[in-house]
Amino acid sequence: MTYRYTVILEREADGGFHAYCPALKGCHSQGDSLDEAVANIREAIEVYLESVAEQGEPIPQEDLLIKPVEVALWAGCRF
Repeated sequence: MTYRYTVILEREADGGFHAYCPALKGCHSQGDSLDEAVANIREAIEVYLESVAEQGEPIPQEDLLIKPVEVALWAGCRF
């Protein structure tokens, strides 16, 4: 069976990428390149789902909403 999950990829300050799957609590990985991070998080998701199935628990379904939010800074704010 095939499952589809949203994965978030973030650039790390020291290089590489952090990857995580919000629908699967605690499912994180990383990689030196974007391709490596995607491959690693895919493997982490597979292991996570295998563990859930072995424990007889239901496979988590994604219920994720992504909504951009606009925020205004007041004029006196300095960076």
